[in-house]
Amino acid sequence: MDASDMLLVVAAALIDDCGRVLLQQRPPGKPMAGLWEFPGGKIEPGESPESALARELHEELGLTLSVKDLRPIAFASEPLAGRHLLLLLYVARTWQGEPVAHHATELRWVTPAEMRGMPMPPADVPLVEALVGVG
Repeated sequence: MDASDMLLVVAAALIDDCGRVLLQQRPPGKPMAGLWEFPGGKIEPGESPESALARELHEELGLTLSVKDLRPIAFASEPLAGRHLLLLLYVARTWQGEPVAHHATELRWVTPAEMRGMPMPPADVPLVEALVGVG
């Protein structure tokens, strides 16, 4: 496997004052439609993971946040349709704006314990345990 087979993705665990994490539901017509996931997306050429995540959160949720407010917490490695997905998860507790589902069916604030029973993409599942006790 070479670098062109690797899909590098960033995601955020946005944690509110009550220790809940924001998840978004994948829309119909997308791969893994209906599953709940951490918001985020692909890193574009020339972007740092943190700047890519800030861009994705603005595009997907209408939020503005500073890269200095992102803290790396975990990663997941998962085979995905002939490629390999490397998902970097960051925690953020500070942002500007109220989240709006621009590219998702629904948004939901849940505790890490509640996430254990929710249908999620395979790469997101191991990241849930990293959040238990963080809230």
